[in-house]
Amino acid sequence: MSDTIFHMVADAPHPVAPYSRAVEKDGWLFVTGQLATHPADDSRPLPDGIEAQTRKVMDNLIRVLHGVGARMDQVVAVRAFLTQFDRDYAAFNRIYAGYFPPGRLPARTTIGVTALARGGLVEIDMVARK
Repeated sequence: MSDTIFHMVADAPHPVAPYSRAVEKDGWLFVTGQLATHPADDSRPLPDGIEAQTRKVMDNLIRVLHGVGARMDQVVAVRAFLTQFDRDYAAFNRIYAGYFPPGRLPARTTIGVTALARGGLVEIDMVARK
């Protein structure tokens, strides 16, 4: 059994709480939920609207994956959290689907929540296998 690696990725957004950006164990990657924060300056306001926030969150996840030597096609499971589920679910799905090849969508759970850090509309975490 290999050692556990706690990744802090330099190009990824600054954590909003005490956590690693990803944890790796036996080829499995557990990527911490990302918000729509700016990687270079997390004090910037989050983008307006679910479409812009979803794009930024997915781009932040890609940054983390690349930072640990992984790719989107290695993602096997996703959890998405939406603060305005009924309003944003369809628009979220349209943007989200564009990040994966057709027929290669990871397993996913989408959950409506009352609030997210920084007032985010969406947060997404991932599990990938190298």
